[in-house]
Amino acid sequence: MNDFELFQKEFKKWQVKFGLTGYQVYFRYKPIDGAFATIASKPGEMVTTITLNSKLPAKDKPFKDIKRDAKHEAIHLLINRLEQNGRYRYSSEGEIAEAAEELVVKLERLIKD
Repeated sequence: MNDFELFQKEFKKWQVKFGLTGYQVYFRYKPIDGAFATIASKPGEMVTTITLNSKLPAKDKPFKDIKRDAKHEAIHLLINRLEQNGRYRYSSEGEIAEAAEELVVKLERLIKD
């Protein structure tokens, strides 16, 4: 299995685990400046594009961890709605509270005693 296939498989695992299956996810494998991977989402449309860096600089190769990077981007998707609401110039207290509660419920399922 190559890096890109492993990245997709691992991301999808966390997507399901985090209860984010309502998102349509697209994957890209192309050069990125300054990152192992990136995520670009449209929360209102429930669409996200995850990009894995195909041209990692030599200085970063010792730190490459495909599984960690996939999990990292999945966590970004997990907090996406809360982050998006926080960026709105006019976001109501109720919208922030609702997004926070959604995140808490998902984390509650993940965090075990």
